[in-house]
Amino acid sequence: MTTFFKVKNPANGSLVQEVQINTEEEIKQALKNGHESFKSWSKVNAHERARLLKSWSQKIQENKEEIAVLMTKENGKPLHESLGEVDYATSYIDWYAEEARRIYGRTIPASSETKRIIVSRQPIGLVAAITPWNFPAAMMTRKAAPALAAGCTFIVKPAEETPLTTMKLIELAHEAGIPKDAIQYVNGDGKEVGELFTGSDYVRKITFTGSTPVGKSLIKNSADTVKHVTMELGGHAPLIVCEDADLDFAVQQTIASKFRNAGQTCVCANRLIVHESILDTFSAKLVEEVRKLKVGNGLDKETKIGPIINEKGFNKIMLQIDDAMVKGAEVLIGNQYDADKDQGYFFVYPTVLKNVTPSMKIMQEETFGPVAPVVSFKELDEAVEIANSTPYGLAAYFFTNDYRTGTYLSEHLDFGIVGWNDGAPSGAHVPFGGMKESGLGREGGLEGIEPYLETKYLSIGNL
Repeated sequence: MTTFFKVKNPANGSLVQEVQINTEEEIKQALKNGHESFKSWSKVNAHERARLLKSWSQKIQENKEEIAVLMTKENGKPLHESLGEVDYATSYIDWYAEEARRIYGRTIPASSETKRIIVSRQPIGLVAAITPWNFPAAMMTRKAAPALAAGCTFIVKPAEETPLTTMKLIELAHEAGIPKDAIQYVNGDGKEVGELFTGSDYVRKITFTGSTPVGKSLIKNSADTVKHVTMELGGHAPLIVCEDADLDFAVQQTIASKFRNAGQTCVCANRLIVHESILDTFSAKLVEEVRKLKVGNGLDKETKIGPIINEKGFNKIMLQIDDAMVKGAEVLIGNQYDADKDQGYFFVYPTVLKNVTPSMKIMQEETFGPVAPVVSFKELDEAVEIANSTPYGLAAYFFTNDYRTGTYLSEHLDFGIVGWNDGAPSGAHVPFGGMKESGLGREGGLEGIEPYLETKYLSIGNL
């Protein structure tokens, strides 16, 4: 019997589309098809793979407005952010279209005059991806583009909240000429599909973006078949503002980092660590700018803060705010919401908390919402200690115009991505990924294609 799940607009609870759930048999067949397709796709020359990727990118850009509106309907983010994400998504395809032609080998000097040693790189095989709801376009292309460029085949399970954007992008990949079995999607329960992916002998690599607990489970389940894994997991980014910082610029960058996608990103600033001498001035400037952020439906051009994706996310945010207030935090602005469980929408107004302490949940747990806790520091080592005091190590930010302070912070912050006077350091050309429990491997940049390649060396003797 065919079953479906409903994709709803988180801004008003209205039905966007019903999506068919793939059966276990259908998913296993798709995995087999991807494995079989690898035999031919891996033999397509790099220049042709590059051409097809560029054609895919062009198709996406030709349908940019349609994709962005669809993304906003299923995700809730403001339309201007969705438009920006489409560009961000194609930037990965464009980058790896070029990298396809730069998968180089090398010759190693042999220890004998009669030998030659040649090192080559070859695609790893079928890649299975699981992507999150918060960036349904970019998180998929960031994985699919290097996989296809390397000569791998690719199958993805998008998030149940936001599958439509991914489905549309893959349809366009097929229109661009990429074989249907070379890039596929399946829909279903995350745990069930994840177990089919990790348990399949056809899959040689798992790539995942999402929570740390789920990532750990996928790593464990991949061990039995020794699959390669790339994990982009949770974050809890600190943002340090030093006493010599340009405060107006720091506030501007804080707004851009913290409140993008209503704070529902893994790299957004979650803990604002501000020098005590500028704490009040920075907080006042931040509140002034936060007050300008309009909350509403993402299709409204004036909207800057869209809805929370679902009730679970909403409840976590409210729990963190309540816990902070009980433990002595002061609300400078916000702590308001517009939510209707029956209708299916949850809005949280941008909130700034002062007098925050390390014992509060909001300082220990990743916040996926528009809430900015502010804590002060006196000595630089204290700021570093607060910043590093979590198991996460994805992104960190700091603001200073002193090169000595900046150098010290850049060397002592245990994070894979660090922005110095930069609240938006991401890009297709840079290696994105975290330290500690924030992940394994890197996506983007020269490093981003490496996880999809195996190294082989050939020793030729008797010459």
